[in-house]
Amino acid sequence: MDITTVSHYRRARTRDDLALAPGEVILAGGTWLMSEPQPGTTGFVDVTTMGWPDIEIAAGGLRIGATCTIATLVAWSRGAHEIPVPEAWDAVAMIPDAANALLASFKIWNTATVGGNVCQSFAAGALISLAVALDGVARVWQPDGGERVLPVAELITGNAENALLPGEVLRSVELPAHALESRVLLRKIALAELGRSGAVVTGRVDGDAAAVFTVTAATLRPVVLRFASLPDAASLAAAVGDAPGFYTDSLGAADWRRGVSIELAERIRTELAA
Repeated sequence: MDITTVSHYRRARTRDDLALAPGEVILAGGTWLMSEPQPGTTGFVDVTTMGWPDIEIAAGGLRIGATCTIATLVAWSRGAHEIPVPEAWDAVAMIPDAANALLASFKIWNTATVGGNVCQSFAAGALISLAVALDGVARVWQPDGGERVLPVAELITGNAENALLPGEVLRSVELPAHALESRVLLRKIALAELGRSGAVVTGRVDGDAAAVFTVTAATLRPVVLRFASLPDAASLAAAVGDAPGFYTDSLGAADWRRGVSIELAERIRTELAA
């Protein structure tokens, strides 16, 4: 797509460079930005030149740089990266499943970024599903030089809507060690074999036996359901069925999304119980 309104492009190398002039927008992978007209955009500010590390491991968990590509994150999860995956982090095996929930080619994987997927905030954002499933938090740089941290589940406020304020930039997505050490499963469904996900459901059991189920893609914003222990079938079905935000579009009706979410959650519950 030719963005004919753009008159300039600049590379950001310091936080001061992230101050946007009227008409400027942040550019990372640009896979969505370049896919359709952007009539109000007059300039791109490229954040891939900020030098943020893709993967950082600390005692508290995993820090994924916002400019880390999907391909890089998947390669790391499969052991094809200079930074090894900690042995106790069993949940890392879910990363390829989340990436495959995207309706995207390998070319997109090699260009699209984790931060871009989160900031675009589409209901079917697969990296949102991953982050929400593992209690991910977003570290956001503020234009005054400060920063704030909030759960990714709260950052997303609707389909293509989020809580980022003007001038704020997502710096990283951080996954805590306790969630990375959990048992977790992801299941998805689409109306077409290669179609965009109509529902993505995850289930997780932590070391203290607490259980967390999430619903994304089927709802306008992420739904997180927490239980003291793995719930029984009826309790889980009721909780998923009562979740807010199931919606209808060309890729699925709200009642279908609700029904398949209940079914996927039960399949996950059965596997985790086994």
